[in-house]
Amino acid sequence: MAYNNEQIRILTKTDEYAIERLLRTSEYIYQRFTATELPLLLTRYPAVGAFSGSSLYSFLLSQTLNAPSAWLGGFGISWTESRSYIGLLTSLLEALEEQLRRRGVRYLHYSGNDIEHDWLRTVLIKQNFLPFRNLYAYDKYDMAIPTAGNLAVTLRPVNLRSTSEQPLGDMPALLRLEELCFEDLWRYDATAFQDIAATHPYFVVVEWEGKVVGYQFNALDDEFGYLIRIAVDPAFERKGIGARLMAEAIRFFERSRVSRIMLNTQEDNYHAHRLYEWFGFIRLQPMGFVMRKYL
Repeated sequence: MAYNNEQIRILTKTDEYAIERLLRTSEYIYQRFTATELPLLLTRYPAVGAFSGSSLYSFLLSQTLNAPSAWLGGFGISWTESRSYIGLLTSLLEALEEQLRRRGVRYLHYSGNDIEHDWLRTVLIKQNFLPFRNLYAYDKYDMAIPTAGNLAVTLRPVNLRSTSEQPLGDMPALLRLEELCFEDLWRYDATAFQDIAATHPYFVVVEWEGKVVGYQFNALDDEFGYLIRIAVDPAFERKGIGARLMAEAIRFFERSRVSRIMLNTQEDNYHAHRLYEWFGFIRLQPMGFVMRKYL
């Protein structure tokens, strides 16, 4: 099949069902989002699809756009066109990059879980994606807690509602922590935090003497729990705050009756490695990775 610009268009929330159908039936799928997040992705971030008439047969989504960085969020192709996935991905990527550049994106990222066997990695290298970071995966199969952490701090649900005392709720504190704790590709903006609060069942902040100095959010998928993010102000490290967040997260997963807790972290994030291993997480093989393309 030949592909041209007339067959590729921007996707909207009205294409949600067609994307879900491809996710259920496709041979080649890359998915960095949950079913709950899909409607928000189509509302918030650029996405493109290839059509035959009115039928969608391939899609490419972006995710977590916080200029100058964005991520590839998902790719899929109908099984009837599986042999053409390289050509389709190339065409869709060109169309998506144009939309991302209009939003101020200069760095597009892709993450995979297996650097040796990832089916998209070789294709993306030919599209000028370069190795950028290595990742470790950790799993925990029990709910043991070696310490409760700092019980003097206050742990509470995140509050993003505006009040007379806090016109923006916890948002300024969350954005400040992003700047302090993470390099640009990992940072969330206000829109992303609003979406996370709406779609994730566990999102808490920790206060030290009334000041928000850390946060955490987690996700659930059937019997699996995902520890997505722990952040602690570097000025308040080694005070048991990360341990407190971890202990409370495990209690949440225990109440949710998950069979396994999973997380990913950067290869050189040694402080986090020590925390995870203290709490009984086991480092896995193979190694995950991040690739970056300069747009």
